[in-house]
Amino acid sequence: MRKGVKMADTNIEPPLWLLAEITYRCPLHCVFCYNPVDYAKQHKELSTKEWIDVLRQGRRMGAAQLGLSGGEPLLRNDLEEIVEEGRKLGYYINLITSGIGLTEKRIKRLKDAGLDHIQLSFQDSTKEMNDFLSSTKTFDLKKKVAELIKKYDYPMVLNCVLHKLNIDHIGEILTMAESMGADYVELANTQFYSWAKLNRDQLLPSKEQLERAEKTMKKFRDRLGNRMKLFFIMPDYYSNRPKKCMNGWGNIFVTIQSDGTVLPCHVASMLPGMEFPSIREKPLDWIWYKSPGFNKFRGKSWMKEPCKSCPEQNEDLGGCRCQAYMLTGDPANADPVCDKSEHHAKVIEAVEDASKPINNEKKIIFRTDSDSRKLMNQKINGGLDLEKNRLFEDSSSPSDEKSRVGSSSVEIP
Repeated sequence: MRKGVKMADTNIEPPLWLLAEITYRCPLHCVFCYNPVDYAKQHKELSTKEWIDVLRQGRRMGAAQLGLSGGEPLLRNDLEEIVEEGRKLGYYINLITSGIGLTEKRIKRLKDAGLDHIQLSFQDSTKEMNDFLSSTKTFDLKKKVAELIKKYDYPMVLNCVLHKLNIDHIGEILTMAESMGADYVELANTQFYSWAKLNRDQLLPSKEQLERAEKTMKKFRDRLGNRMKLFFIMPDYYSNRPKKCMNGWGNIFVTIQSDGTVLPCHVASMLPGMEFPSIREKPLDWIWYKSPGFNKFRGKSWMKEPCKSCPEQNEDLGGCRCQAYMLTGDPANADPVCDKSEHHAKVIEAVEDASKPINNEKKIIFRTDSDSRKLMNQKINGGLDLEKNRLFEDSSSPSDEKSRVGSSSVEIP
C-alpha cells in the first residue's frame, strides 16, 4: 500500500507524482507541443502563494515526485521559491525545460534551492532543424545550457521528441548526446495529442523509419552500455494494444494546469461533459478522491465492449480515454490503437498514409499564442472539422490579443 493520507471511506490510493504546469508562456513554438491547443484561453496563472499551497496539499496526501513544467517554467521569476518550498516539503524535484533562460546565475540559485534533476529538450542534432521545429534560434543556447548542467553536477538528461522530420537523424542525435556527456537520453516518439494531432499528417513516421531508427539506437546501446542509458518510446499508432494511460486514470499522476485546473492527465480538459475543478475552488484531496471527473474512468466499471469482457483489461484498462475521444468521439470507447476496437481502422489508415510523401501543401501549425487564439475563434465560428473540434474545452475562449498569456502578478525575469 502506498504511503499517504487516504480518505476513510475510499479505497483510492493517494497520488505519487504531481506535475505542476506553472505557466503556458513559452519562447518556443514546437509543432508537437503537448500543451492544450487552446492554452491561450482567458486565464490567470496561480500566484507563488497558491503554488506553494498546492505543493503542501499534495505532500500531505503522499505525493513524492514533483515535476515543474510549462510552457517554459523558467519564465516564472518565482521558480526558485517554488523549488525551495518543494525541497523543504521533501519532494524529489524535476525541472522539465527547453533551457531558454537558464543562465549560470539561475542554475546556481536553483541548485542552492534544492532542485534535484533537469531534463533538457532538443528538437534535433542540427541547428537548422532544431530551430525550424521550435520556430526559434535556440540551438546554440541549448548547447551552452547542457554545459552548465554538467558543470553544476546534475545528471545530463536529454529529451528529443522524434517524428517524421527528424527520426532519420537519430544517429546524429545520439552522437551529439554522447559528445555532451549525456547520462540519459529519452527518444520519445511523438504521441498524437494537442498540437501534434493538428500536425499528424506531417509528423507520423513510416514503419520503415521506425525500424531503421530502432536498429540505430540498439547499435549505440550495445556500444555504450551503461555509459549512456537510452530510452526509445514507440508511438502508440504502431502498437496493437494500448498503453495503460498514466498508469491508470486517477491512480498515480495528478496534473495542475497554470490556472489551477486539476486533471488526471495533461489533456483531459478537452473531454466533453466533464468538469474538472480548480484548486482555487476545491482542496486537492477532495478533487482527487471525490470529484466526478477523477472518478469517471477510474477502475473498470465504466467499460463497454470489447473492453468489458476482454481478458487483457487489467493490463491496459482500456487504453487512453483522450485518444478514444479524439478518434471516435466517445471517451468510453476502447482506445482505437487496440486491434479489438471497431475503430482500429482509423489508426491503420493513419499508418498507411505515413508511408506516403509529405503533403507540402498542408501547412505545419506552430504552437503560438496567435494560432491558439485563431483556432479557438475558428471553433467558436464553426470553422473546424469534427476531429479538430475535439481538441478544445467546451467553454474555452481566447484571451485578448494584447494580453500576455496567463497574465498574473508574476513578472517575466
